[in-house]
Amino acid sequence: MLGAVIPTVAFELTEGPIVLRPWQHDDLEEAWAALQDPGIRLWNGTGSESREDAARMLRGRQDWTAGDHASWAVVAPVEGALLGSVSLHSVDAEQGSAEIGYWTTPGARGQGVAARAVDIACRWAYDAVPLHRITIIHALENAASARVAEKAGFLLEGRMRSSYRYGDGCRHDELLWGRLRTDPSPQFSS
Repeated sequence: MLGAVIPTVAFELTEGPIVLRPWQHDDLEEAWAALQDPGIRLWNGTGSESREDAARMLRGRQDWTAGDHASWAVVAPVEGALLGSVSLHSVDAEQGSAEIGYWTTPGARGQGVAARAVDIACRWAYDAVPLHRITIIHALENAASARVAEKAGFLLEGRMRSSYRYGDGCRHDELLWGRLRTDPSPQFSS
């Protein structure tokens, strides 16, 4: 696994009812609007403090040149409306592991968008990087993320006590989920 890194040029992944495409400068307004959602601000507060903060976040997600992360805007295939975000980060090339994070816009919730996006990004990373293990870590109280992890083929591995300070300023217990390249991919209905 030594030397495995994320490609340094952003690209698009298309599958079924969603497209994972590189973030673009003109995504700022839709991203800023999504980042005002209380759920996103609580559990994924990066970029939600100001428009400048959101623009800085987008620039970071657009820049893959370090080879240590891959971030996509999740959009509808025809009209291109922003549905969410998915990012592989904390890539450990030597161990062949990474974490994955995601959020969805309020209008896209409950439609399986996050689970599909996570699955698409994972399958790509297992083959292209290649990674062996990807984890999802989320606050115990974030039941929606637990549903995403389960639907995306991750197995619950444990609970980390008082491990991360979220947008409410409080430390929360977190759940740790893992998916190995050898685990079966979930089956989604069309």
